[in-house]
Amino acid sequence: MIHVSDFKDLEKLTIHKVGNSSNDEALVCSKAPLQLEDETISQLLITYFIQPFSNAAEYFRFYHEADLRLNEIFQYCRRIFTDPEEFQEQSVNIAKHLYKHSTHPKIKGGELYITYFRKCQVDGEDVEAIGIFKSENRDTYLKVFLTDDNYQLNYEDGININKLDKGCLIFNTEEEEGYKVSIVDSTGKQAEAVYWKDAFLQVQRREDSYLQTETAVNMCKQFISNKLPTEYEMNRVDQVDLLNKSAAYFKEKEQFQLDDFANEVLGHPEAIASFKEYKREYQQEFQQEFPDEFEISAPAVKKQQKVFKSILKLDKNFHIYIHGNREMIERGYDEATSMNYYKLLFESES
Repeated sequence: MIHVSDFKDLEKLTIHKVGNSSNDEALVCSKAPLQLEDETISQLLITYFIQPFSNAAEYFRFYHEADLRLNEIFQYCRRIFTDPEEFQEQSVNIAKHLYKHSTHPKIKGGELYITYFRKCQVDGEDVEAIGIFKSENRDTYLKVFLTDDNYQLNYEDGININKLDKGCLIFNTEEEEGYKVSIVDSTGKQAEAVYWKDAFLQVQRREDSYLQTETAVNMCKQFISNKLPTEYEMNRVDQVDLLNKSAAYFKEKEQFQLDDFANEVLGHPEAIASFKEYKREYQQEFQQEFPDEFEISAPAVKKQQKVFKSILKLDKNFHIYIHGNREMIERGYDEATSMNYYKLLFESES
């Protein structure tokens, strides 16, 4: 996790204006880094840049299909880490690279902030960091002020420091693998938004416990929801029960062990054998591999909670949420109405 309080010194900051090249908007680069003499402004900027990363647990790496050294942003960052005196020159290169990829007609121009932190902490390790941030949206602010014993109103156009549009932190660790990179993009997953991650930065997911946990959760859900019903007579209640057991396993355990999960959640030898075979098929089909044993990432489990939906949807009339004992719900068929029914057993209601 990134600890916001450990970003204490904003050593270097430069600002460039990056427009949309296809809309004939200009690229305007500063000639020198900004001199920050006001401590209050420095702290506000750190909050603006770093706060969105405070709960980050998902990391990426720079990559290139042919050779990592051909990734432009990777090279520019490596030159800064090697010699911080190159900061301004490489920041201009970064701005030019972003301008080259700002071609979609819906991409908004904005200020590009590039920062250098001499020291920060990520996952318990003290490292240098480079920040690349872009503001695309501006807000209108009311100013209330006193003049001649009367309050007056005015307005100003500015940047909301609580709403970072796009950001990237590159940590000077794991260089040979493409650094450890964290990304923020508040504009979502629209076609015009993916340019930040895919074209400009060119990153891919880092192979770690977060990715392994996320992949395992999705694979287990797919097996229970799609594979098991094709091999066994299984009603929706039994499926929900297995999904609940799976969710409990990932939430309560610190380590994922394939055999342990299969025995504890599935139990039946034939289902266990099918599960292990499905893991091989899933990894091959989606090209997402994870080991039989790994450390479970709590942030990944929290993010993936929605995967294990313990809901029975009955026509358009009822939703039944099942959280506990499977034995407290029974399924039947009513001959008089020719309809299915569920019987719910309970001791009290509220």
